[in-house]
Amino acid sequence: MAVHRIYPGVRLLFPLAVTKIESPEKLLCLTFDDGPHPGSTPIIAKILGKYNVKAIFFCTGEKAVENPSLISMLVSEGHIIGNHSFNHPDGFIATTKKYVENVRSANKLTSDSIFRPPFGRMRLSQYRILSKLYRIVLWDVIVYDYKIGVSGEKILSGLQKKVRSGSIIALHDKPESIEKNFLEEFIKVYIDKGFSFIKPNF
Repeated sequence: MAVHRIYPGVRLLFPLAVTKIESPEKLLCLTFDDGPHPGSTPIIAKILGKYNVKAIFFCTGEKAVENPSLISMLVSEGHIIGNHSFNHPDGFIATTKKYVENVRSANKLTSDSIFRPPFGRMRLSQYRILSKLYRIVLWDVIVYDYKIGVSGEKILSGLQKKVRSGSIIALHDKPESIEKNFLEEFIKVYIDKGFSFIKPNF
């Protein structure tokens, strides 16, 4: 499937991590991982700007170094920059010391306050340290929009089945993701349903 809800066990393992917006209102939060990228970030920003939607971009330090003008553009347009580590290590493979060092090395380039783990994977030892340093933001719904064979139609269909009030939605800031042309239609559909897209105050 192209779209998945977070596994319930994740909330039990990482109770301090944010996965949803707790509100009686019809609110959604869009997030974009792995950028910034010159082949996708400006396109995403243009679509968001058209509908006055603000989002969280979880950027790697490595990509921020390569594309400082894109980071500046996102900030100037009112989006939030989050920390997605320096170069996207897998928490299940990296030692706790190396993993924490990798995340902290991206602080000045991305954020020193909110963090999303690459792949959504952390060991408990990593979580215990990082949850004291950052607000860890996971997701309610994740989209595998970068995968070959996953069409925009499948993504839209999957989102309409999985998204609910309060969903934090994890998308990807990659050319292979944005070329599937689902983002604008998704935003339009949910605005028509009475939802508002917000950037929460973490």
